[in-house]
Amino acid sequence: MALYEHVFLARQDVSAQQVDALVEQYKGVLEANGGKVGRVENWGLKSLTYRINKNRKAHYVLVDIDAPAAAVHEMERQMRINEDILRYMTIAVEKHEDGPSAMMQKRDRDDRPRRDGDRPERSFGDRDRGPRPDRGDREDRPRRPREDRA
Repeated sequence: MALYEHVFLARQDVSAQQVDALVEQYKGVLEANGGKVGRVENWGLKSLTYRINKNRKAHYVLVDIDAPAAAVHEMERQMRINEDILRYMTIAVEKHEDGPSAMMQKRDRDDRPRRDGDRPERSFGDRDRGPRPDRGDREDRPRRPREDRA
């Protein structure tokens, strides 16, 4: 049997329990067709980059699958029919990753590289140029003629 990673997006207005029920439903489809489901990660409700069917957010779920191709095709066919599934993607992999996926790994804010290239903090006091010179009264300055004035 082949190994797959499958991610699907469920509508934002379904509850977390309904998302779990969807996972169980498709797990049953895979097992009925001779497959096995490994790790299941619920990534939660996340914002979408662009709207899909008037949804701005979606529930993301990752599933590791060990199943024949026919079982995966049947699961995808049923996902196309289901109105609660916005998008799905199945990728064949050589082996499943151990541990949590990259989405579930919590990175500390201090571990990330800074965007500014570790420049020192700037203070705005060093840019002070002093007070502005006096420009005089407006009435003292000559007026330029404009085309639209008659």
